[in-house]
Amino acid sequence: MTKATLKPRTTPRAEDTRRKIYEAAMELFREKGFDATTMRDIASKAGAALGGAYYYFSAKDAIVLAFYGEMQERLNEPILESLAGQKKLKDRLRCLLEKRLELLAPNRKFCAALFRHAPDSADPLSPFSEETRPIREAAVEHMRIAIDGSDLKIPSDLKPRLPYLLWLYQMALIMFWLYDRSPNQERTQQLMEKSLGLLVNLLRLSSLPLTKALRKAVLELVETANP
Repeated sequence: MTKATLKPRTTPRAEDTRRKIYEAAMELFREKGFDATTMRDIASKAGAALGGAYYYFSAKDAIVLAFYGEMQERLNEPILESLAGQKKLKDRLRCLLEKRLELLAPNRKFCAALFRHAPDSADPLSPFSEETRPIREAAVEHMRIAIDGSDLKIPSDLKPRLPYLLWLYQMALIMFWLYDRSPNQERTQQLMEKSLGLLVNLLRLSSLPLTKALRKAVLELVETANP
């Protein structure tokens, strides 16, 4: 199976070579696009043999998976720091979303090109694929941390599934951001603020006894889509 993270090899020299290939690929992906870049292009730019490039990364997909993994790892500490001292769920989710968009910003164009892979869970580069499961689970865990540290009481039947639902919300917001042509993606900021307010209000209402049947129906839909 293709590895999704940058794992050190047995020697510093080998790790340095792997890193050069990875960085050369990322630079070419940003300049030329993912589809137009070949493994030969990557090897040439990195000053490595083509066989060497394939030794460290079995295909371009493996490099993208390494990128996904690295972004997720780099997010962990900033997200935990941003959540410290925040109690309101809306503020905690906003901090999390802003940190993710901030980290992705330098690669926004490249990420937009990759988003065509998203709908097909059989595509290794889809955020719903088996190959990206560890990265997806880490992102969902950040949502769980945001919920657990908040002052909002979540119904017991909804709480286990809510982190995944919030992750889906995050993915939808990222997609909007990727194609937002407004100055500095101002529309995304407006959408985030308004949708977070609506989301938190709905979660408050979800605690009411009258919403139990609705919660059950929603959760059944989630189970069907993500067994």
